[in-house]
Amino acid sequence: MSTDLPFPKRSGKVRDVYDLGDSLLIVATDRISAFDVIMPNGIPDKGKILTALSVFWFNKFKAEFENHILATDVREYPDSLRNFSALLEGRSMLCKKAKVIPIECVARGYITGSGWKEYQATGQTGGHRLPPGLRQCDKLPQPIFTPATKEESGHDINIDYAEAAKRVGESVASEIRHRTLSLYMQAAEYARQRGIIIADTKFEFGELPDGRIILIDEILTPDSSRFWPADAYDPGHDQPSYDKQFLRNWLEKQPWNKTAPAPALPPEVVQGTRKRYLEAYEKITGSALIPLD
Repeated sequence: MSTDLPFPKRSGKVRDVYDLGDSLLIVATDRISAFDVIMPNGIPDKGKILTALSVFWFNKFKAEFENHILATDVREYPDSLRNFSALLEGRSMLCKKAKVIPIECVARGYITGSGWKEYQATGQTGGHRLPPGLRQCDKLPQPIFTPATKEESGHDINIDYAEAAKRVGESVASEIRHRTLSLYMQAAEYARQRGIIIADTKFEFGELPDGRIILIDEILTPDSSRFWPADAYDPGHDQPSYDKQFLRNWLEKQPWNKTAPAPALPPEVVQGTRKRYLEAYEKITGSALIPLD
């Protein structure tokens, strides 16, 4: 649930990020959040699943989309980390430092989540006018880019492309939009062949000192995407999923006001979430990470 290494640390909802001077160490814990609140108990092995799946995707697309990874094998880490190998094995990445571009880059191929709510109210999503009469979870005519702000606390705020361009400049906004949609479409096609629909996902990008833009953080995991089983796809209502929706659905039924502290997760929700994350990994990669109980 937490790590405590002797280096400057910044903690997010799931990851602990350590500044090693000329590089960063990103450690994925087993914490899980929903509605921007960290749950009091975690999902066993979740950090390893997220790391392994991100590394799979980073490696698959590295020729076209440069990323931040320097090493994922603890034997290649600096000597200063050697005493922590057991903790870091399988749940960490040694990464290049980059200036974070402060935009959450969301690609949507289906109308669901906050996009569905906005569409119901306005007929638009993220500044895109959509066809009338779409049902919940319908596939969109083509994927759309719907950026959001990166907030230090609370909810990220959905914005349109024009606002994103105002914040980071037209050339950067255009580049991250192109990369977001291209990577999403390629990944969605790959996953669809393996029985998973990637309904939407979010990417983060950073800028290196020489101006190159690279992928950072995590990509195409159950934490950053909506994964649906393709053989059960049936638009018009919520879909079964391999992501956090199972947890969110349980929380929606609890007498909880979506502020900390969150209720403790019962064993069936913990194990059900873990099982879905592992199934997503196995379907996408074609290999087992941890035996399913």
